[in-house]
This record gives sequence, C-alpha cells and structure tokens, in this order.
Amino acid sequence: MESTSQVDDAAAPAPGTPDRLPLAAWLREGLRAGFLMSPRIRGQQPTPGQMAVLVLLLSLIETGMARLEIAGPAQFDLRGWLIPWWSTAALLMLAWWALPSGGAQRAGRPAGLAAWFALWMGAVFPANLVSLLLGMAQAREALPAWLDGSNWLAWAVYLGLWAWIVVVALQLSASFGVQGRRLLALGFGVVALFGVGVWQFPDRPWQPDLAAESAPPQLALSQETFETQQDLWRTTQGSLAPQRPGIVDVYGLVFSPYAGEDVFRRESAMVASLLADRFDAGGRVVHLLNHAATAASHPWATPLNLERAIEALGQRMDRQEDVLVVYLTSHGASNFALAASHPPLRVAPVSPGELRRMLDQAGIRHRVVAVSACYSGGWIAPLASDTTLVMTAADATHTSYGCGRLSELTFFGRAVFDEALRSTRSFEQAFASAVPVIRQREIDAGKDDGFSNPQISVGDAIKPVLRALEQRLGGAGK
Repeated sequence: MESTSQVDDAAAPAPGTPDRLPLAAWLREGLRAGFLMSPRIRGQQPTPGQMAVLVLLLSLIETGMARLEIAGPAQFDLRGWLIPWWSTAALLMLAWWALPSGGAQRAGRPAGLAAWFALWMGAVFPANLVSLLLGMAQAREALPAWLDGSNWLAWAVYLGLWAWIVVVALQLSASFGVQGRRLLALGFGVVALFGVGVWQFPDRPWQPDLAAESAPPQLALSQETFETQQDLWRTTQGSLAPQRPGIVDVYGLVFSPYAGEDVFRRESAMVASLLADRFDAGGRVVHLLNHAATAASHPWATPLNLERAIEALGQRMDRQEDVLVVYLTSHGASNFALAASHPPLRVAPVSPGELRRMLDQAGIRHRVVAVSACYSGGWIAPLASDTTLVMTAADATHTSYGCGRLSELTFFGRAVFDEALRSTRSFEQAFASAVPVIRQREIDAGKDDGFSNPQISVGDAIKPVLRALEQRLGGAGK
C-alpha cells in the first residue's frame, strides 16, 4: 500500500498553478480509494461544479443499472430514490465531526469535508456496482449455481460487500488523518447507518410496474390469423423429418397452453431447442404455443392440436422403436387439469387421462412425459406404464414454483432441462440431481406451503431403450 505522503505527479498541483484537480482526477482517485489505495491528493478541494457533476454522474449510472434489477416492466419510484440520501447526509455529518480541524491537519495529507465526500462518491462505487450486477443476475435467474443454490453463501457475499464499504470508509478517513476513537466511532457509525437503512428503508428507485404486468397483450382474432394458423399446421406437419431405419430417433412435442405469462413461452422454447440440440431431434420437434406474439410462428396449444400433433408424430416415427418426449408447461389445478388461456380464443384444459388416450390411440410405445405445473404429481398414475417415464414438477398435493410473471423459467424446467440435461442425457440422472437444487431454491425463495416434491416413475421396459439412446448420443458427441 502506498504511503499517504506519496503523491502522483499528475495529481499534485504544479508550482504556480491553481490548487485544483480536474474532474477526471477526482473520479480516478475516488475509484482507487474504493480498492483500498490511498488517494493521491494533498490539500486540493473540488469546486462546487465538480461536486455536482460527480454526484449526478454516479447517481445516474447507479439508478440506470438499478432499473435492470427488475426483469419485467418497471416504474421509477421517487421516494425510493430519495430515501437513501438521508444516510448520505448523516454520513457527511459524521465525517465532519471525525475529520481533523485545519490546525490539526498534517501537511501533505488530504483535507476537508468536500474532498472527503468527492473521494467517497467514487470509492463506494465499485462495491455498489458489484451489488447491482448481482441484483441484475438474480432478477434474471442467472446467478451461478454455487451461489444461487446456497443460502449461506448468498449471505456471505452480501455481508462481504457490506464489509468492503465499511473498510473503504475507514481507509479513506485514515488517509485524512482520522485516528483512534474517532476512526472507531466513524466505523461504528457507518455500520449503524447501513443497518438502519437495510432494516427500515429497503426501498429501491425502481418498482415492478404491476399495472403493465396485469394486462398482458391479447390475441387479435381475424380471418388472416385463422388462415395463418392453418398454414402453420400444414407446414409443421409436412416438415417433420422421417424416422431413420436402424436408429432410435427422438421426437419431441412441447405444449404450452397458458398465454398470460411469458415464463411458459420462454420455457417451452428452451425445451424445444434442448431436444433438437442435445437429443438429435432437429426437424422432429413440434412446439405448440399460446401467446399473443407467436400467432404467426407457432401453432396454437389447444387439445385438438395436441391430438393432431401426436397423431402426426406417430405416423412419422417408428412407433415401436423411437422415443417421444412430451413436455407440458402451464399452471396446474388441484384436479390435475393443465390450465389453458388464450383470450379471446376459448381453449379447454387438458387432463392426464386425455393425454394417455391420445398416446394410446397413436400407438406410440416409448414415451417420456414431463409435466411442469402445480399438483402435477396427479399425472403420474394415469400416464405410468412399463414403457413410459413420467416426471413432474410437484406431487399431487403441492404447488411448484417459478411460474410468476417475473420468472425466467420454472424451478423444475430450469433445474432439470436447462441445467442437468445439459451435462447428461439420462432423464433419471437429471431428475435425481435436480431435486435437491429445487428444494434449496424453494427454501431460499421462501416457499411457505411445503416442498413441491417432484415425482418420477420409470417403467422397466423403457430403461434399456433410454440407456441405449444415451450411449448413442454420447458416442456421437452431440
């Protein structure tokens, strides 16, 4: 660490020049202080204009980044933006009390409340930046698994950022000559101010825009829309790749019937892409989706289209050898019906018995069915067979998590398909490794109605088929 008496030539005033530093120097020296390096200034003081620009610039950057902590629509909260400034005012009063008076200031050291505050604004920015980046990642469910899956690690990171700011305050104040009891009191004061702020004033400058979230876009029904849907279905059916003799092919059917929340659109797209990329199912996946923005690109997720898709897949695949993977994602009810909504289009819900009937009528033997919905454990018994693997996001009496408007993916879809199945092609292994991850995430999220308790049923006759498929795909390096 540099001595406080060492001064950078560029930062020190040259003889005969005004005792002022340019704005960039104040920002640079403040950032250095944020990494526990002594500021390279002597007795220079910022001008009022420099102070105003520093405060405005850094505040705008932090406020703009704070907007990204909310994944969906948001609105600016003036009260939430103003509240943290009371702690800044209190900190300034504490620093004014702790800083040495002009007579006690040692030559060559930084001096004055204005200089301290100018440096403090830059010094606290690196820790604030890390905190904002973590908040942005959390809002998008993009935190590293080692951090997102551990409550104590998350607290350790949070307390570490807090300690970073406290140490920066002490180091910066010490470079101004604050010593002994005053330095100790300043440290306790900073801790107290932060503690009170987190406890009583957790407001943020941006809040979710609930009004915008409550009014998702609706489908515009027209003759053109219906004709487009007919063309889409013909194209989807006609473009299905045929089965390859001597190869166990994977065919996929992804069904997302609830148009009101984007999480199901994102999750269904992720699963369709995963099946194509990881399971050699390119050209063999049908994606049925209800969403106002996809009426021209995806066939609707209706019970009739579901039955047509299963029939079409059964005609293209080798029904005795190939494997059909069916993924359903939506809200679920306690009667086990899969919620469907696409206003003003009327869409009936799908029940597990209906899906079983469709699969049986199509004569498809080997089936992997995954249901991401609340109470989805009620699908296990109707779908289970010797040639079927069924896994669900919850048991028959519990809700699952992650299907809100601000969710990127459901907890089940994310853990099993977007994470575990990217490192293995075994559905059983992926499910087993995902269950404890889901449990921990539900604990961290404060789920208060009990563990969702995902379920799985694997028929004896499908096990060797899936093992052979894993070996083929692994050997192909796909």
